Amino acid sequence: KVAFSASLLNETDKYTGPFAILTTLVFKRVVTNIGDAYNPQTGVFTAPLRGAYHFQWCISSYKDETTAAVLVKNDQQVFSAWEYRGFFTTMNDDMGISSASNGASLLLEEGDAVSLRLFPLCVIFDYGLHISSFSGHLLFPIHTS
Repeated sequence: KVAFSASLLNETDKYTGPFAILTTLVFKRVVTNIGDAYNPQTGVFTAPLRGAYHFQWCISSYKDETTAAVLVKNDQQVFSAWEYRGFFTTMNDDMGISSASNGASLLLEEGDAVSLRLFPLCVIFDYGLHISSFSGHLLFPIHTS
């Protein structure tokens, strides 16, 4: 049995980023970590067994900030989510919070690593309602014969 759900921050109202390079996001507020496959110190999920897994994530931005993150399997980019705001807002426009989300089902081998990485020059926003999150779970094991 393998499942985890985590939000970005333990504390309130904070940006993460921007960074100059693609950076692994560390989701620190873990609410579920059955099987202990998600590491809240590194932000990396490590598959404990071969199987089909499903991951989903929601990333948030505030006002005119752009957020973008990519799901990575063993350093290979799989799917991304983007919320591009800067071009469409004005100095007087208080747009509030916006978000983007995505999901993927992956065949993982034992030991495969999955993480969510923030694109360069982007930020991610989270606060007390925990609106930026990362979750995953084992759909079913696949045994080799």
